[in-house]
Amino acid sequence: MAVQSRDAAIVGIYEYPRRRAPGVSVLQIKAECAARALEDAGLTWKDVDGLYDAQDGPGMAGLSLAEYFGFKPKVIDTTAVGGSSYEFHASHALRDIQRGKVKVALLTYGSTAASDARRIGTGGGMAGWGAPSPLSNMTEPWGMTLISNYAMVAHRHMYQYGTTSEQLARIAVATRAHAMRNPEAVQAMKDLEFENIREITVEDVLNSRMIADPLHLLDCCMISDGGGAVVIASREVARDTRQKPVWIIGAGEATKYVENDGDITVSAAAQSGPVAFGEAGVRPDEIDVAMIYDSFTITVLVCLEDLGFCKKGEGGQFVSEDRLHFQAKLKPALNTDGGGLSSNHPGMRGIFLLIEATRQLRGQSTSQVPDAKLAVAHGNGGQLGGNHTAGTIILARD
Repeated sequence: MAVQSRDAAIVGIYEYPRRRAPGVSVLQIKAECAARALEDAGLTWKDVDGLYDAQDGPGMAGLSLAEYFGFKPKVIDTTAVGGSSYEFHASHALRDIQRGKVKVALLTYGSTAASDARRIGTGGGMAGWGAPSPLSNMTEPWGMTLISNYAMVAHRHMYQYGTTSEQLARIAVATRAHAMRNPEAVQAMKDLEFENIREITVEDVLNSRMIADPLHLLDCCMISDGGGAVVIASREVARDTRQKPVWIIGAGEATKYVENDGDITVSAAAQSGPVAFGEAGVRPDEIDVAMIYDSFTITVLVCLEDLGFCKKGEGGQFVSEDRLHFQAKLKPALNTDGGGLSSNHPGMRGIFLLIEATRQLRGQSTSQVPDAKLAVAHGNGGQLGGNHTAGTIILARD
């Protein structure tokens, strides 16, 4: 392994335990998570000088959140790029710390998507139902929904590479196995009225009802409430925090949009991944834990390929081998908290990828990979196969 630059580390984390929280506001969720993450780090509000927010709260997000939290940050970053926002924030916090602008960065997320009964997957696309937008003017008039976009990518991947529904199902099987070891994920499934809460098989996935051909119900993430917070600190601060630091050793950001000659089976991860791995000085085959955005099973398979875990078109075979499960012989273990498929997905899941990757490198996961040293947290924002972003963060234990 190459010598990495260890300038910033995740030193505090907290995940809101409830996946259905009626009567609780987004700001209350964010504030509780922030306070608990700072406590986890052994820091206080007075230590925070950088605020990173994806505008998931009230208007004027950075300003109103700073006032609500009661401190005056030196840096406010309100980058909002969907589910990958928190990987972008981690990358920006690393950059700001390296430049000496920030010593302690706070990332927070809160959502009441389940309590609000939002139609996320079956509603319209990114532009919503307002004025015509270049993001959707060629799709929404014809009835394109978010999930149909992902289904189109899955069909194209099957056509080009022979990928099967059975292979996609293995992703859901692995993440459910991890979820059943996570008490908060099990409670989430109860609160959201899942049927037959147990480990599942490939046949269970294939026999679940079709939502958008070829994606079945169990190929799709849940819709939950939830939230979390992450505290990132400079090397000087990190050495004296309560928890062992988990270092950010590589970061990559990328954007992709629809082009006439574009391949919808290639995601923006093909751009962000090499940058992050190159900066970290590690290879994908060295990664112990892969926390990859799992809005749908096809999202994971495409991102595994584009991040370099296998060649393009070989994702189906890759996930069919003896890997993904935390006790598998082959790396990497996938989404060991249960993922968006079986633990939580409040609309933007990027922060939970950072949280569980940190747990793994601390040795605190409910599906702990033995002697985990390296993890990747990869967020996908927007719509796979359409306009979307990718954020890749490589983490290393102290």
